[in-house]
Amino acid sequence: MSKKNHGVKSVEKNKEYIVEIIDNGFEGEGIAKIDNFTIFIPNAIKGEKVKILIVKVLSSHAFGKVLEIINKSQNRIEADCTTYKRCGGCNLRHIKYEETLKMKQNAVQSLVNKTLKNKIKVQNTLGMEKPYNYRNKAQYPVGKDKNGKPVLGVFANRSHEIIPIDNCIIQNKKTEEIAKFIFNYIVKQKISIYDENTGKGLIRHIVTKIGIKTNEIMCIIVINGKKIPNEEEFVKQIVSKFPEVKTIVKNINEQNTNVILGKENVNLYNDGYIEDILGDFRFKISPLSFYQVNPIQAEKLYNIGVEAAGIFKKDVVFDLYCGIGTISLFMSKFAKKVYGIEIVEEAVNAAKQNAIINNVTNTEFLCGDVECVLDDLIYNKNIIPDIVMVDPPRKGLDSKSIDNILNIKPEKFVYISCNPATLVRDLAKFEDEYDIKGILPVDMFPFTSNVECVAVLQLKEDM
Repeated sequence: MSKKNHGVKSVEKNKEYIVEIIDNGFEGEGIAKIDNFTIFIPNAIKGEKVKILIVKVLSSHAFGKVLEIINKSQNRIEADCTTYKRCGGCNLRHIKYEETLKMKQNAVQSLVNKTLKNKIKVQNTLGMEKPYNYRNKAQYPVGKDKNGKPVLGVFANRSHEIIPIDNCIIQNKKTEEIAKFIFNYIVKQKISIYDENTGKGLIRHIVTKIGIKTNEIMCIIVINGKKIPNEEEFVKQIVSKFPEVKTIVKNINEQNTNVILGKENVNLYNDGYIEDILGDFRFKISPLSFYQVNPIQAEKLYNIGVEAAGIFKKDVVFDLYCGIGTISLFMSKFAKKVYGIEIVEEAVNAAKQNAIINNVTNTEFLCGDVECVLDDLIYNKNIIPDIVMVDPPRKGLDSKSIDNILNIKPEKFVYISCNPATLVRDLAKFEDEYDIKGILPVDMFPFTSNVECVAVLQLKEDM
């Protein structure tokens, strides 16, 4: 049956069309129009002419899939990964790297043009020299394929089917090798594998973390139970084959949940943490602590943020959503005092430890909801910052924190964001009081549609 949409009579599900790709969207998908009706087409590039099949029609737009590329873009490359289309991890794998950087800049610029009064020109995206094997953390689900055969890999896009990994081009090679070794040992020893449908079976995930600068490796075995059969032999096999493995942790997750790690960790080998170096500082990384998955780009990002803040020795700085204190410690070198606020208790404890490890004495880390702790610092303790640095989750800043920052009017305000849409939405609320000095996209996740940004705001001088 034909589907009519705002006068559009020609777009039908399961029908083929030939279209011109006029743009790329935020997820890297191609955008085409049929009678002014928008079609989103994954794996299509601006400038291409393609034959598509309509797979879904909604009231305001439709989705298509590429059947044939009639005119190919000069920015299209042969993808160097066999599974990227199915796993959905690197949705820009078919596009030249330099072009992906331009696409990310354009995506942020488009948001600026739609939302901000000051149509500031977004800077060129800061890319990676070698955008391969950059991830320091991998989470591999363990399960069974359709034939009941054990499989280790990654979840297919929007499903829980596990695609076996051959060679992931963004993961660390050594940790991938270790994960495969552990999996093969589990299969050889006939240790049971978790089945999502029944909730039975033991091994759920193999998680690896590596300190890129220290080369220390952590292995986390996530189990649906309390014990791995013959644990001592299991540990011995891993450590004798891979001496870089500094610690092995058993994580207990007996919940029927999509969350990978449970709350209980048991150290099977050494003390349950590794260290890495970022800038001039050493950081302790535990199984549950957040640490940037691309530390090479994270170091650039933090240096840019700190430099942009222009911190002097007289300055008091607030670091909201400080995590394990990475950027707080970066700023501590220049500031009088840095207050870090974070809701995750384990992260705050790690931040305090990281300050001690690095002999930093001018930081104070506070645990709690950012809006409440910020309120307390300002109105009860009368601590007014000269500079505020924020790195919120994807949802951006809450309105109370925005109001508080506008009330105290710090001289400089630096906003690091993993979601350009909420960044630009929040920046609009500061435009009357602040000049937006610059927005720099940083490519933290090459070949994916994600982009991190640093925005720098300066308090306007009184007229």
